[in-house]
Amino acid sequence: MNTAPKALKAPQDRPALQVDASESAPPAARLAALAAALADETRAAICMALLEGRVWTAGELGRIADVAPSTVSGHLAKLSAAGICVTERQGRRTHVRIADAATARLVDGLASHAVPGRDAAHATPVVSATDPLARARTCYDHFAGRLGLAVTDALEARQLLRTDGVFELTEEGRGWFAEVGVDFGGAGRRPVASSCLDWTERRRHFGGVAAARLCARALQLEWVVRPVEGGRGLVVTDAGERALERLLGIDASAWA
Repeated sequence: MNTAPKALKAPQDRPALQVDASESAPPAARLAALAAALADETRAAICMALLEGRVWTAGELGRIADVAPSTVSGHLAKLSAAGICVTERQGRRTHVRIADAATARLVDGLASHAVPGRDAAHATPVVSATDPLARARTCYDHFAGRLGLAVTDALEARQLLRTDGVFELTEEGRGWFAEVGVDFGGAGRRPVASSCLDWTERRRHFGGVAAARLCARALQLEWVVRPVEGGRGLVVTDAGERALERLLGIDASAWA
């Protein structure tokens, strides 16, 4: 009779720990899945970049984290499965952003606890800061560039627009648009408010019917005009500077 003890299974032969992040999983399993997604230096570096609020391509995030494109794809899949980031398709490129404001606050809180007084997140310029299209332009039929982001941020700061998740005008916001002569009649199936990815600023800006008609109103009143050479660029006039300051508290330095 063989009484020799059985050989222990080598640690590398043990099945990998599986964590379940689905909504049907027990709370402890969901917490473990979230912690596991963050428990990697490369994924932590990606999250720190995403905290800036912009969107990034996988290649850009790979350069920030100093890993190969094939490697960063696997890390992004784990972060996405844990609900930390989401991807958006624009043309031939896929961009990555933090999932929502609540997730950003959670990751930011962990980062602040781990690294008090940490530096600002990485930043990679997309176009020259002096490029006219980066300053102010139209995205189809609404404001984009730094001007578009300034309008978006000002509407949010005044609680006229909700930007956490789906963009949505508040009741105060609808009243504000009525006051400036913008109505939403005949909008059809297009949403009154929506978000649109800004390709120069790498953040979501305000779109939808309300944004389009605000831009049209600004053109009508010559708050903004097209440059003489044409194109999608916009030039904010002196009247426009005064109007934006009066209506939204936006200073010209926001898009300069």
